[in-house]
Amino acid sequence: MTNESSCSNTSRRRFLGAGLANVALAWLLQNEEARAAPFQPSLEKPVFDLTPKTPEKPAQARAVISLFMQGGPSHVDLLDPKPILTKLDGQDFPGAIKYDNAAQASTKVLGSPWKFWQHGQCGTSVSELLPHLSDIVDDITVVRSMHTGVNNHGQSIHALNSGRIQRGRPSLGSWLTYALGAETDNLPAYVAMTDPKGLPVEGVLNWNNGWLPSLYQGTVIRPREPRILNLEPPEYLRGAAQRNYLDFVNRLNREQLERNPGELDLAARISNFELAARMQSAAREALDIHQETAATHRMYGIDEPATQEYGSRCLIARRLVERGVRFVQVFTKNQFWDHHGSLRSALPAACLKTDKPAAALVKDLKQRGLLESTVVHWGGEMGRLPVIQNDAGPAKVGRDHNTYGFTMWLAGGGFKAGGVYGATDEFGHHAVENVVNHYDYHATLLHLFGLGEKQMTFQRNTRNESLLDGQPGKVLAGLLESA
Repeated sequence: MTNESSCSNTSRRRFLGAGLANVALAWLLQNEEARAAPFQPSLEKPVFDLTPKTPEKPAQARAVISLFMQGGPSHVDLLDPKPILTKLDGQDFPGAIKYDNAAQASTKVLGSPWKFWQHGQCGTSVSELLPHLSDIVDDITVVRSMHTGVNNHGQSIHALNSGRIQRGRPSLGSWLTYALGAETDNLPAYVAMTDPKGLPVEGVLNWNNGWLPSLYQGTVIRPREPRILNLEPPEYLRGAAQRNYLDFVNRLNREQLERNPGELDLAARISNFELAARMQSAAREALDIHQETAATHRMYGIDEPATQEYGSRCLIARRLVERGVRFVQVFTKNQFWDHHGSLRSALPAACLKTDKPAAALVKDLKQRGLLESTVVHWGGEMGRLPVIQNDAGPAKVGRDHNTYGFTMWLAGGGFKAGGVYGATDEFGHHAVENVVNHYDYHATLLHLFGLGEKQMTFQRNTRNESLLDGQPGKVLAGLLESA
């Protein structure tokens, strides 16, 4: 701990996931020891479904809302103040820098144009760009020592979202729903909420089920109405006509599945048809924020043009978790925080859009008694460098990528409330104290959900796969409320 830690759209065929699907799988190993032993045929066919599963160990968390700030928020301008950058502003950086874009690189130090103040009982320093976050610092832990070490967007996104830098692996939301199922059979267990101005880098891979059964893929809720397409059946299919049609299609699908055991996509389709019918009423109700009070709308900034859209999505995320959705990820648009230039105007605009709604989400969950069991994550796939990029005048300067030391914050679900964990060096380039690799974050998160090796292992062909996949992830006691 640092000295500040004083306190404790995919196609309709993939539409949604729930229900029961019995499919064939050759064998399943139970633990690390069995992984090294000769493979033994399983006597029972595994069952893949979204019924609630009891975690192996006592759990504090039951849901996650991830506010993913794609592009890389500048930690040294927001949550990790570095006075020496202000002191050396414009001078040559006294050390080595790992650039991503050498063509626009500069060795000149860039001091933060914004002031920092300490807030809350814990005294966490926060930039003037985040006035609403400043109000809730005693409810969050700021992690200043994040590290993935792969200095590009796609690879670092995959590291944080699926455990490895390679594409095609199951996302975190898919793993959690695979291991724990859903707490509702009327809404999808795993939801991705996209920005109206575009998908994040890597697009649908952000909520991909990888090689887990299709049942565990994230369901996209659109940023504009209709948030779910084709939710309302056409007039001629309403009532008994729709029920008869769905029963007939279901019977044909199940007959096909019996003739082709092991067809995971078909099994997921059957479940999705069933869930889609149930969602016709449940989803309309969950997505209708007009049911919320005027005070709640003001808290999320829905009455203000700058925050209306993002605030609406944050409020919907709360309503979904409140109704039993397991994992909700709220994305910003492609490269929204990737400020290689025009930092002085682009960073304040990004903060204006997201700061008030993000803080309101934590406040709202807390006042409803949901924060204790809901993890809120805020952060991107990287931070920014302490030197100038695009040295073309004050209005045009920016910062290059930095995955060697950056910041995110966490709240609820058993994470410590208040204070700072870890530190970067005096320039904010490298994490140097209590380094948090992406696999350490994942191990800690799984611990809070009570998940161990058995529930987080999936056999694919002759290999046992997991989120951590043999990486040395450790549970970080310093991040835990009960440690």
